[in-house]
Amino acid sequence: MGRRPALGRAGNCIGRTKAEYIVNEPRVGYPFRNPEDSESLSLQTEQPAAFNSPSPTTRRAVSNMDFLRAKAEGRKLSMVTCYDYTFARLLSKSPIDGILVGDSAAMVMQGHPSTLSASTELMRLHTEAVVRGAAGKFIVADMPFLSFRKGLAAALDSASILMVAGAHAVKLEGVDGHEDVVQRMVQSGIPVMGHIGLQPQSVHAYGGFRVQGRSRDSGQNIVRQATALEELGAFAIVLECVPANLARDISAGLRIPTIGIGAGAGCDGQILVLQDLLGMNRDFRPKFARPFLDGERCVLEALAGFGHAVKAGTFPALEESYS
Repeated sequence: MGRRPALGRAGNCIGRTKAEYIVNEPRVGYPFRNPEDSESLSLQTEQPAAFNSPSPTTRRAVSNMDFLRAKAEGRKLSMVTCYDYTFARLLSKSPIDGILVGDSAAMVMQGHPSTLSASTELMRLHTEAVVRGAAGKFIVADMPFLSFRKGLAAALDSASILMVAGAHAVKLEGVDGHEDVVQRMVQSGIPVMGHIGLQPQSVHAYGGFRVQGRSRDSGQNIVRQATALEELGAFAIVLECVPANLARDISAGLRIPTIGIGAGAGCDGQILVLQDLLGMNRDFRPKFARPFLDGERCVLEALAGFGHAVKAGTFPALEESYS
């Protein structure tokens, strides 16, 4: 698993006063009542003065062409997964370049042991929720297990459902055996992101979640798949859990960007599961998943604070009550 990186000051939400939370973290889009206002609910929409990211209503929407342009200009790309409206709304205000509505929703949101339980309908629901909140962000939706392996017509139907739900592109794992699907989608105007290396939908074929490409033959096979995806028209490729040197060489040999997860710093961009990035599960810390926040501790302390305030009778206070 590797040694857990130390959290910096920016990743610490503990020990802040109530006043600091009010000043620095206004509740955007949620009902609140100012005691000096009328009884009607209103919405607080002000942003902290220090927040410099463009407004989601004025920011030009990112596209797959921007990913290709970033590769040509040597600019790194950042992506995270997202499955719901609340986090999507926050991501819309961040500098993150793209969002993946991943089939990892089956694990992160539904509690399944793998991604195999994700269905096209589940992916549609999560995609729609993210689209509602992530104005101005480039959104890629995962094609779930076997949805693109049941023939060309079935694959196009599944992709259509996700695109109509608001995705700007779809992601498919692997390439061997569904080259025609990738090519037809591209020809039909559906941007395709590839995914090679560790393919979670093939977890049972691997005998578990294991690093791929360590042997010469395995590495050469991943190189071949990357080249094939580029030739078929994919605009980007996720490289998951492969040796850093292999990922660097693949990235250098392609015109399209690579997005790494557990693939070292030589990729053209990086992606993490949002909940891993936020440190929401101390019991699950893959080597590559650096937590940028101790989210589990923050949430547990907030819940403990609420519970204590209720039992002590200090919540709600007079100013939090209606007359």
